[in-house]
Amino acid sequence: MPTVSFEDTAVAFAGKDDAELAKSAWLFRIMSNATIVDIGSHITSLALAIGLPVQAILKTTIFEHFCGGEGLEETEPMVDGLAEFGVSTILDYGVEAKETQREFDANLEEQLRCIAFADGHASVPYVSCKITGYAPFSLLEKLNDDVPLDAEELAAVRRMDERLTRICESAARLDVAVYIDAEESWIQDAIDRIVEGLMARFNREKPSVFNTIQLYRHDRLAYLETAHQAAAKAGHILGVKLVRGAYMEKERARAEEQGYTSPIHLSKPVVDIDYDAALVYCIRHIDDIAFCAATHNESSCHLVVSSAIACGVAINHPHIHFAQLYGMSDHISFNLAKAGFNASKYVPYGPVLEVVPYLIRRAQENRSVSGQVGRELRLVLAEIERRSKGKT
Repeated sequence: MPTVSFEDTAVAFAGKDDAELAKSAWLFRIMSNATIVDIGSHITSLALAIGLPVQAILKTTIFEHFCGGEGLEETEPMVDGLAEFGVSTILDYGVEAKETQREFDANLEEQLRCIAFADGHASVPYVSCKITGYAPFSLLEKLNDDVPLDAEELAAVRRMDERLTRICESAARLDVAVYIDAEESWIQDAIDRIVEGLMARFNREKPSVFNTIQLYRHDRLAYLETAHQAAAKAGHILGVKLVRGAYMEKERARAEEQGYTSPIHLSKPVVDIDYDAALVYCIRHIDDIAFCAATHNESSCHLVVSSAIACGVAINHPHIHFAQLYGMSDHISFNLAKAGFNASKYVPYGPVLEVVPYLIRRAQENRSVSGQVGRELRLVLAEIERRSKGKT
């Protein structure tokens, strides 16, 4: 039986030298201060909006810590460095959602380049994308609510379908899986239908397309079970990435403003119960569900390990995969990989000024997760101390 300790900082930070550790400690100290994060986020957003030359500062701090690079070629040293320790990479072209057909076509071409890059690197088995990278948000809202579309909108739907088909065809042909992100609840039903259709086409022999399920919604555990039953009946593999969720404050604010019941669970303990139940459900149906436990929660990761062992499922089963954000939770990713599990880092890349808005949200989200940044800092400092003692 494999044992996994998430306190082994020697394994967690084996790929970082002393200077990199010191820089990480500095960054996490800043991120642990909610006031600094809020003020810094506002200042950075303002600087970007008015065109101040902050790119160099951003690239050598928050961007460098959480991103693989500005282009695919820049990510190569990071990809190779993770692979040395058995950790794979999920590449995500991390630009914000666009609105024009030209921008959607540009995203498509970059996604296809990303898939080709992944095909050339064995340690990059997955890429990630958002539906809002290929169609207007307003169009997805109409699709979500079954609003009749005019001729121009119907043409935009066809172009979206063509883009997504090209992505999934390329990925399936090159044996690269596509993780499709979850988004706001008021467009998620439309996204679910789109991704379900893609899975029915491309997941016949192997899991090539994955939908993302946000378990902070009170209806998502039931959705997982329904989606599994439908996939099994249709004869294809269900691919899911399980996350807790990333739009909690936005969801609750909109529900209050518009006077409907929030789709978000009332408390985090209830979210944790649903999330862990989803993990166990996937383990119990491992033959026809491929899943990614995308979580920074040690307890949930331990649950996957113990449940797999209890069910007699191989720890390196190709349908079981873990993922954590690049720059966070190295103590989870690297220790899981050392124990023989499929572990990876979710790595955004793209132009600094395009990706930084995404990183600002990540900083705010991680600050809002109880103890997340403080835990990162504690582990980094523990490793610095361990190395210091080893040198004396």
